[in-house]
Amino acid sequence: MEALDQVSTTLALTMGLAWASGINLYATLFTLGYLASTGNIDLPADLQIVAHPMVMGAAGLMYCVEFFADKIPGIDTGWDTIHTFIRIPAGAMLAAGAIGDLNPAIEIAAALLGGGLAATTHAAKSGSRVIINSSPEPFTNWTASISEDIAVIGGVWACINHPLWFLVGLIFFIGLMIWLLPRIWSGIKKVFRFIARLFNNKASSTHG
Repeated sequence: MEALDQVSTTLALTMGLAWASGINLYATLFTLGYLASTGNIDLPADLQIVAHPMVMGAAGLMYCVEFFADKIPGIDTGWDTIHTFIRIPAGAMLAAGAIGDLNPAIEIAAALLGGGLAATTHAAKSGSRVIINSSPEPFTNWTASISEDIAVIGGVWACINHPLWFLVGLIFFIGLMIWLLPRIWSGIKKVFRFIARLFNNKASSTHG
């Protein structure tokens, strides 16, 4: 029974951090660092760095920037586009770090699964934001952003304190994403097109 609890705790932390990173990486890092620094969780050696005051300070500062950027229609889409290259690899790294020094193969598997889950939540967030931004009023955008912040902070807390309940919720979330992604695909394609234009403009300026 103790071994099962350990497995569920590690799995919940691994997938929880990856899931949350795809939505708001900085809130994830700051929440995890705060819980570790206050003694609410004993982190694996590879993750203990998040409790360092400098890391927490940087994460807190960037969370404040994202808090406002994420609530301005149009700017939030640009922010999400840039963070395609940050949230996904960070989610993979946090997932691998949560495993600890069990086995290199397990760490790689965790990184792959974590990166995939972070990519899924990031795509769902960025795609839905493009669709929400088509509305002329800003209140839907603000509601979505605040709800995401609450979900990330609550999710990190839950994956640590109630791992089994979190894993059950994560299964429902994945099912919801499978159902939802085709419906927000138009928004996701706009994000991809924006990324493609960024690279095309950079290539043109380099050759020019």
